[in-house]
Amino acid sequence: MKVTRMQIIGRGLTNRCPNCGQRTLFKAGTFFDVNKECPNCGLKIERDEGSFLGAMSLNYGVTLVCFLVPVMLLWYNKVIGNTTAIILAAIGAVGFPALFYRSSRSWWLMNYYLVLPQHLPANRPPAKAGDDENI
Repeated sequence: MKVTRMQIIGRGLTNRCPNCGQRTLFKAGTFFDVNKECPNCGLKIERDEGSFLGAMSLNYGVTLVCFLVPVMLLWYNKVIGNTTAIILAAIGAVGFPALFYRSSRSWWLMNYYLVLPQHLPANRPPAKAGDDENI
């Protein structure tokens, strides 16, 4: 069954496998350990070395825009004091990325398959007899 771009977005926003839709991106009982592949459908989640860099950049950008910039603006407009701004920025710079880690990994995978949906196993044409793909 083909996976549509809307399904890819929905699965990415809910931390699900982009191919089968199961909650299998992360190892059971852990917060940070990503499965190398989906235990349900076999989709390779960890594509290659360094595949986490895009998710890390996404996490950094979202932390900056959604947390640190508002704290800086509140401080600049004198809504909060220096000490409060420093404490909020320090907590946000460490805490927010840790809490957003799972979503950033899922969103990065979502973005990849949103651009290249034909790379999902569910969207590939069936292999014909005599194809050299499985060698």
